[in-house]
Amino acid sequence: MLITGCSSGLGRALAEAVLAHGDNAVLTARNVSSVHDLVGAHPDTALAVALDVTDDDQVAAAVSAAEERFGGIDVLVNNAGYGYRAAVEEGENGPVEQLFDTHVFGTARTIKAVLPGMRARRSGTIINISSIGARMSPAGSGYYSAAKSAVEGMTLSLRREVAPLGIRAIVVEPGAFRTDFAGRSLTQSAEPIADYADTAGKRRIENDTVHGTQPGDPAKAAAALITVAESADPPYFLPLGSDAAAAAVRSSLDALAVDIEKWDRLTRSTDFDE
Repeated sequence: MLITGCSSGLGRALAEAVLAHGDNAVLTARNVSSVHDLVGAHPDTALAVALDVTDDDQVAAAVSAAEERFGGIDVLVNNAGYGYRAAVEEGENGPVEQLFDTHVFGTARTIKAVLPGMRARRSGTIINISSIGARMSPAGSGYYSAAKSAVEGMTLSLRREVAPLGIRAIVVEPGAFRTDFAGRSLTQSAEPIADYADTAGKRRIENDTVHGTQPGDPAKAAAALITVAESADPPYFLPLGSDAAAAAVRSSLDALAVDIEKWDRLTRSTDFDE
């Protein structure tokens, strides 16, 4: 299994769980020293590789090192990423472009790098970590939600393209887990606009009261990901956490259904008359 973003959070928890499970794991991080302890504890089954998913050469080198050490990559978990909070108007071009390069294009880079080997073997599993942000799109998370929505759309198309080749593509949509995501991994726009204080402003780092109290357990999420990877019939879409399953997925689908029904006549009125 090749896991991106193993320095902390869900990626770190998954790396620990995979190695404890006795499986081979390629542990990647921009600061590769952050996973050296895991390699030291599991020298025969762990490989640490420096990886910034926005760097084409590093992606190619990481996949090559994984294939040379373990003979192939059977599972790719695209986990690398970070949060960005800003009202849409507040969003700065540079940080927003970097966000998309990491979450969307970084995910695409690793997928494209592992697929030749998976196609040759006619087997493999690609798990892309999304977020309930793609479902809920809260004020202040428009750019992050858009990036994760793009990952989900890409994964659905990928699934249809690679299924006939024996390869599975899966979206995992975690809720709030007790990691550094809302702490040191969270970034935001530099200049807040006062008019958004009661909407996007409530989610700025200085106003956040959630960090450290999230309901999700990263170790349990890691165990769930291993279950999915080993399943003979995995889901295309898997929410993780009670908040994801109830508050995010079901409520968003219910709200969408209400609007579709309410505006059904107008929707159908745009066809050519027979």
